[in-house]
Amino acid sequence: MNDVYPDQLFTTYRSLLFSLAFRMLGSVQDAEDILQEAYITWSEQTIDQIQNPKAYLCKIVTNRCMDLLKSARKQRETYVGPWLPEPLITDNKEDPALHYVMKESLSTAYLLLLEQLSETERAVFLLREVLQYEYDSISEVVGKSSSNCRQIFHRAKKAIGDHASDQVSPPKASALTEQFVSAVVSGNVTRLLSLLAVDATLLSDGGGKVKAAVFPIVGSERISRFYMGIMAKATEDFSFKFTNVNGEPGIVLYAENQVFGVLSLQIKNNLIQTIYWVVNPDKLTHLT
Repeated sequence: MNDVYPDQLFTTYRSLLFSLAFRMLGSVQDAEDILQEAYITWSEQTIDQIQNPKAYLCKIVTNRCMDLLKSARKQRETYVGPWLPEPLITDNKEDPALHYVMKESLSTAYLLLLEQLSETERAVFLLREVLQYEYDSISEVVGKSSSNCRQIFHRAKKAIGDHASDQVSPPKASALTEQFVSAVVSGNVTRLLSLLAVDATLLSDGGGKVKAAVFPIVGSERISRFYMGIMAKATEDFSFKFTNVNGEPGIVLYAENQVFGVLSLQIKNNLIQTIYWVVNPDKLTHLT
């Protein structure tokens, strides 16, 4: 076996490993760090003795993610305001690194559902639901019996629920997103209220680093007033770009050509049900 072979193997599975790590952690930077650690560990192994490189790499990444989630639990408990996953821009459909990302749902709403699962539940659920691992293989990764893993998966799936039942078509979601932005930018309150569900919710994640609503803003009229207030203070260097965030239509917001926020929408029954607004600068460092 030549020296390049281990690198080629890692590259082959990199998109899969990133997809797994990002789903586990909800963080682009942490997922990249986990992959770097996994690569170092992988490089130190005698590859010829590993029968299933894909399973071996997934085990490394899963265990690293579980350890990180356990250590970060305290930070999540003391997080200032709503915690949202980092926005992952998924415009480049030709990028092989996004293959698994695009194939599976990575919506913010879905990732938040995963947050209610324990580290082990999340790992079992993703390995079974996303990677379609057999329970015997999952048991080797998480260190539990096969029957226990089966019970954990069904418990997790019940907790997650049928997340796909309320999905709308991508063209319709994109159209609603553009109409939402147009209404906000033009100050058309009537139009904005017609796009929002009466009980719509705005979640803004500033992480205590920048000004953001510490509590969810609930109700279409309150959300409308919030955005009208924001636009009243907007400067001339404000701009935005439509994009795909976590596989769904979203908007990147700029000030002085620097990213200062990313917004994505959850749409139900053809109305905007939830607005996710990430302005925590630590969660935007991977964006240009």
